[in-house]
Amino acid sequence: MRFTVNSSQAVVWLLALFPGVMAFGFLSAPDFDNPSAVLNTLGRLTGIWGMALLLIAAALCCRVPGFDRPFGGLTKLWKLHHRLGAVAFLLLLSHPLLLAFSAAGTSLSAAVGTLFSARPAVIWGWVALLALMIFMAPSFRFFGEPEYQRWKHLHRLAGITVVLGLVHTLLLSRTLPGVWGPAVWGLWAALAIGAIGYRWGFSRWHGRLPYRVVAIDRPARNVVELALEPQAQVLCYEPGQFVYLTPYDTQLPVGRGEEHPYTVSSAPDETGLRIAIKNLGDASRALQTVRLDSEVRIEGPYGCFFPSPDAPPEPELWIAGGIGITPFLSRLRHCARRGQVLRIHLIYCVQDETRVLFEEELAQLMAQLPESRVTLHFFYREGPLRGEFIEHACPDAARRSAYLCGPLPLIERASTALQALGVPQKRIVTEEFVLL
Repeated sequence: MRFTVNSSQAVVWLLALFPGVMAFGFLSAPDFDNPSAVLNTLGRLTGIWGMALLLIAAALCCRVPGFDRPFGGLTKLWKLHHRLGAVAFLLLLSHPLLLAFSAAGTSLSAAVGTLFSARPAVIWGWVALLALMIFMAPSFRFFGEPEYQRWKHLHRLAGITVVLGLVHTLLLSRTLPGVWGPAVWGLWAALAIGAIGYRWGFSRWHGRLPYRVVAIDRPARNVVELALEPQAQVLCYEPGQFVYLTPYDTQLPVGRGEEHPYTVSSAPDETGLRIAIKNLGDASRALQTVRLDSEVRIEGPYGCFFPSPDAPPEPELWIAGGIGITPFLSRLRHCARRGQVLRIHLIYCVQDETRVLFEEELAQLMAQLPESRVTLHFFYREGPLRGEFIEHACPDAARRSAYLCGPLPLIERASTALQALGVPQKRIVTEEFVLL
């Protein structure tokens, strides 16, 4: 999987950098004659690269189920999207400044005229850049942790900057002459606008499957597991994958019509879906009171946490924290129903004995797997998870592939401890949610 992920990311970066590399073929000696010419060339290239990166970043927002798998899952795909967007943002900020510094070699008034020209192409460029600054600012942690729904609605408007930037590029492009400019930008624009159209149009109205809440289990005080029955097409998924759930219960205090990601806890061959939800915010808190027979919509599946279910069983170490037990529970349920052999050691980290989720079921499932065992780690008793605890619980941890799911601090601590024990980073698979 490591090679596939790296290859997929390399292809994306090559697509993003291609227009700027292509532009080098159209440069000539005068473009490097003096410092002002070099600055002007760099200004044009940063504009090309910034726009290309922005378009490819937009193309990655399509969220087509299965498209994320070559990238190691949707969370990792969105991290790539964020990196592309951040680099594009910095390049596009540099673009007018470099052009102005170039013009300053002639005069200060020329530099000011370059920045604040009344030409429509320049005006469209400034409108696009200012819109990009407004819509992308919440994505940077420098401005604080954004509220999920407000961030999502604002970030959605970033698609406007793609259109405005294209207008500026097509009106003023000088480095890709002739038919090359419209051809390259037309293709990259088709990828971006097609992805945006799919994401906010087709998938919203045709990509969500209707389900009904038929049972509600409460494994803990602040956790519910919803049993969902399909009303039309049945979702096909693998253990460890997650979906976006949109509730339509009219009596929910908040969150009605809002989508949020949740891991599927059921086995893929069950007739319906089961989704465990912990009270971690306004929407998940409201879902603790969702009514029976209410409608929800499901979009997915996403993620690529476990190897193929048909792969030969190999020794694995699972480290779960709190509600992060759900992908492991899905796989345990799946293997138990199929009679499949597992050779796993699960370290389940919770605050204390009262916070263990699905304790009885976990014990029953483990009893069917003679080569597997579970170790509980209690934060209030043992403190943060350390390498010594992992090594004592699982002496052969260095020879196992590790799968981690839970709060980000636990994942970071466990990953560091495992690498110190000799587990290569390429054999440590993590699953955590970022803003999606």
